[in-house]
Amino acid sequence: MAETQTEVLLESEFWQRPFRVYGGLACNSFMAESGSDWTPLHDAAFQGRLLSLRTLVAQGFPADMLSMDRVTPLHEACLAGHYACAKVLLDNGAMVEAVSSNGATPLFNACSSGSGACVRLILQHRPAIHTTHLLASPIHEAARKGHRECMDLLLSYGAYIDLELPDLGTPLYSACLAGATSCVQSLLHSGADVRVGCGQDSPLHAAVDAGAVDVVELLMDHGADGSCRNSQGETPLDLAAPNSTMRVTLQNRGPCSLSQFCRLSIRRRLGGSRLPSTCLVLPHRLKDFLLYQ
Repeated sequence: MAETQTEVLLESEFWQRPFRVYGGLACNSFMAESGSDWTPLHDAAFQGRLLSLRTLVAQGFPADMLSMDRVTPLHEACLAGHYACAKVLLDNGAMVEAVSSNGATPLFNACSSGSGACVRLILQHRPAIHTTHLLASPIHEAARKGHRECMDLLLSYGAYIDLELPDLGTPLYSACLAGATSCVQSLLHSGADVRVGCGQDSPLHAAVDAGAVDVVELLMDHGADGSCRNSQGETPLDLAAPNSTMRVTLQNRGPCSLSQFCRLSIRRRLGGSRLPSTCLVLPHRLKDFLLYQ
């Protein structure tokens, strides 16, 4: 307890300096003049020191203390996956929409860390799910890092499943490129379009590039076209190494069966937004068939 009191006292003494405002957020003058981008509040949030964080906020330090690169303590709490710290900051007025200089939001950082609890907490405050910064899309980050829980939460709050961004492609493309099988499976079952990747590069091209045989099989099961060509005119088979398991897998895939073709046609007609529950009045076995269950 004595150590904690000493820690808070030192932090308190450090901040006996006037505040300035940059971009609408409070920023300590020491930080602005010295180029420092780390404050005791940021440190407490990132390290998960809840008592220190509460004490600093109670002493009047703004929950939205801004670093030189526009990072807030809430960014740091979410990046480290500290739910309790993130909640204290939000309860004390932290801006859920804060954007750092590289375009990251607290929601993006929570997806990056894989903290489902932090993602759920941020989403309850109704932030914008679709970022205007092309390299900081929460759903692409969750898919790329294989954080299925975070990705599924975003989808449940209305994230666009086939959002295609320059250089990033769709969430499905990002997941395929990373070989994130669980995320690929969830996206496909939720109705992601297996044909849309990144420009002319399909998710199947990405999976072959990643050497993810299990992902390739999932994509083919959901109707991926093995004859599609990328911007260099190459098919997925062209990208597979000679005598590799990947090449054998692609070569052994025959045409779709009639039942598979029917399933794919119905799923595409329904669209991704209706697939999880399928509003049609159908026998359970038929619904399970459409949902690959």
